[in-house]
Amino acid sequence: MPHLFSPLKIKDIEFKNRITVSPMCEYSSVDGFANNWHLVHLGSRAIGGAALVITEANAVSAEGRITYADLGIYKDEHIPKLKEITDFIHEHGAIAGTQLAHAGRKASHQRPWDGGAQIPSDQPNGWRAVAPSAVPFNEIDEAPIELDKAGIEKVKADFKAATLRAIQAGFKVIEIHAAHGYLLHEFYSPLSNKRTDEYGGSFENRIRLLLEVVETVQEVWPATNPLFVRISSTDWTEGGWTGEDSVALAKILKDKGIDLVDCSSGGNVLVPIPLKPGYQVEFAEAIRKTGILTGAVGLITESKQAEDIIQTGQADMIIIARELLRDPYFPLRAAHELGFEDIKWPVQYERAKWH
Repeated sequence: MPHLFSPLKIKDIEFKNRITVSPMCEYSSVDGFANNWHLVHLGSRAIGGAALVITEANAVSAEGRITYADLGIYKDEHIPKLKEITDFIHEHGAIAGTQLAHAGRKASHQRPWDGGAQIPSDQPNGWRAVAPSAVPFNEIDEAPIELDKAGIEKVKADFKAATLRAIQAGFKVIEIHAAHGYLLHEFYSPLSNKRTDEYGGSFENRIRLLLEVVETVQEVWPATNPLFVRISSTDWTEGGWTGEDSVALAKILKDKGIDLVDCSSGGNVLVPIPLKPGYQVEFAEAIRKTGILTGAVGLITESKQAEDIIQTGQADMIIIARELLRDPYFPLRAAHELGFEDIKWPVQYERAKWH
């Protein structure tokens, strides 16, 4: 059996292989509601053989959405359609996960195919973003509101309420989104956090909100279910968050009971990123040496590439985005390319198996 198709048990949940559908924003919701697009998009990847299917960033509050068209889990009415989707994913042998997110200063934007610009708060579909400091992501953007203590408490309460809804919706894995320049990343990066209180300044202060969100989620999330955190492993620029910072954070997250770190990078400032196949795998490998499980993400497009990452111990999961947009059945194809013919196909599709 290829290493890519070996099972992985985390707490009480067993993943049938190491392939995960990365959270990918679809910008296809109205008022946060999932719909049939999400059912088909996520369900087809479950049929395609992925072990874990994670929804796009699922906003814990209306103001925590990147765009007005983001998926949300900020009111009870969102639960039924999400439950329909998780039931379908589980019916087809995958595990359903969701990524709980708050966009911070990168909120209130147009959909990417409409240009992606920030919508001013006095315009339709716009609102005032919040952040650790009143520093906009882009100098032409409206400055966000600096969160006060009450605002920080609301963020934590929103994550807790979203976790309770995620349980009702049938999710078996939660990933806390602390990457890509969104709120929790904004707090731990010195490039966006200019605070002078207990949430700013030192490394310990800047990671405080992330750790408090972890704790508030753990208060209600079943101890038997996996809890992941996605981080940006580096800001890719001088004076920013570094790979060494990520290793130090990972040690703390492991001690706090986090099961896996999803190792992405960048997104907090506009700087060039040295893109190449597997360009973030080195961060997953370094963080894994702390003893915590890691997920590798970023331009992983080929079956042998994914197999080598697992076989050489660089990561424990392969988290795939664009290749699974191009080919929802990538796991079935990868199994064939790696000579693993025992992978289970949907009975409706068995006539199409490679021989």
